[in-house]
Amino acid sequence: MIEFLFLADFSVIKPDPGLIFWTSVVFLLVWIILGRMAFRPIQNALKKREDDIQDALNEAKHAREEMSKLNAENEALIKLAQEERSKILREAKEAKEAIVNEAKTKAKEEAQKIVLNAQREIESQRQAAVTDLKNQVGILAVEIAEKLLRKELKGNTEQEQYVSSLVKDIDLN
Repeated sequence: MIEFLFLADFSVIKPDPGLIFWTSVVFLLVWIILGRMAFRPIQNALKKREDDIQDALNEAKHAREEMSKLNAENEALIKLAQEERSKILREAKEAKEAIVNEAKTKAKEEAQKIVLNAQREIESQRQAAVTDLKNQVGILAVEIAEKLLRKELKGNTEQEQYVSSLVKDIDLN
């Protein structure tokens, strides 16, 4: 058997035309079978993978665009919120100042009323004191005059003459 292998001439350098024919036929058959059974599914799988990768890239691009859009919206909302906050703080400060000014004005008015009432009260008490003092002075003057007249007019005749002169004076006025 070993001899049989040596007897056959397997020379690669000298191809036989029959060998070339059958090799070509077998190669074409294998190529057709591989093309239908292996190459086409591999090509379809590669095409599907390429489409999947492209879809993923498109989705990533879309997601980046959405994120950019959301970031822009967030920044706009933050800016709007800061402006609103500033506006509210400004309004609160203005309201505080208005309340403080109103309270100061009311306090001044109330103080003026209190001072005016106190001045009126003081004036009325002064008037009452002056009136009381005048009354007391009048009473004292009458008492002093009465005592002086009694001392000077010790008799009834002198008193009657004095009263007559007073009555005449009253009629003249």
